[in-house]
Amino acid sequence: MTTPALLNNRYQILQPLGSGGMAQVYRARDLMLERFVAVKVLRADYSADKDFQIRFRQEAKAAANLSHPNIVTVHDFGFDQGQLFIVMEFVPGTNLKTMIENLGKFSPEDAIPLMVQACAGLGYAHRAGLVHCDVKPHNMLVTPDRRLKVTDFGIARAVAAIHPEEQNEVVWGSPLYFSPEQAAGQAPSPASDVYSLGVVMYELLTGRPPFVARTAETLARLHREMAPQPPSQLNPAITPELEQIILKVLSKEPAARYRTADQLGRVLMTFGQAQKSPAVRLTPPPPPVEPQAETVAAPAVSAKTRARSPRPEPPPPPAEEPLGGIDWISVFLGLIALAAVGGLIPWWLYVIGTLLNPR
Repeated sequence: MTTPALLNNRYQILQPLGSGGMAQVYRARDLMLERFVAVKVLRADYSADKDFQIRFRQEAKAAANLSHPNIVTVHDFGFDQGQLFIVMEFVPGTNLKTMIENLGKFSPEDAIPLMVQACAGLGYAHRAGLVHCDVKPHNMLVTPDRRLKVTDFGIARAVAAIHPEEQNEVVWGSPLYFSPEQAAGQAPSPASDVYSLGVVMYELLTGRPPFVARTAETLARLHREMAPQPPSQLNPAITPELEQIILKVLSKEPAARYRTADQLGRVLMTFGQAQKSPAVRLTPPPPPVEPQAETVAAPAVSAKTRARSPRPEPPPPPAEEPLGGIDWISVFLGLIALAAVGGLIPWWLYVIGTLLNPR
């Protein structure tokens, strides 16, 4: 089905931005508010399913209530001309998957800030009671100034609700990135999103996911049973501390991971700050060594030369301190001043008496 040029008599479709297994994304213009938006139009088979329509509306409403700098804002959703669509904030830039394909493996200094932002957005959703279910680098948009925003909340859950009676056979999320419990057909939890974040971090730092296979069934088995190759073997810049964090996140059991994205984000922030801080000196530095004067041998001088040389004058003797430490000159001058003042007192008394008793 061809996407109409105008949806809901409001959103003018301009150009395609990308496509996936469930939808096509377009850059569009909101004619009412006069701004650019991103419109995701769901596949025709999903749009025609009544159960999916109901669940999609529920998930879209929940996603629209999320307001966070690291989450793509949902503006609107609807059904027009036989197609479900969702209107989102337009984010300039590209997705993280394309960056990995173009740039290859990232250094820890570049990767950790991006992962911390992803954890912040997903952690906010977890606190709101929402699980993403389809965490992957394709759903992480990165702006030119390296601001990361997570998108596509709830669409995977809506897809899984098409046939709820077959939940054990429903694949939640993308096979390259889903958790062992998702691979087993179980409902995802916040710890499932954390595992998927670990897969994204592994790929970001090594240039490839921890597990690669030709079929989804093989990938599911690898996620459930196989331990990943230590990432430091693929990128020597990964320190033992960072490798320990990655392998913990990729634990098969949800209880062995960090429970929420917030916890993982705090661990990564602490690690990043420790990497930037100078190493702490465990032993005090040795005291500075006083520079010693360099000894220079004096040239030999003959007795005759010494006789002609003038003898150095001895230093002048120190000035003698006044006896008892008293300055007698100051004392004498003070007595004279006191006598002078005392002699004036009778004269002033005479003047005042004459004024008071005139003859």
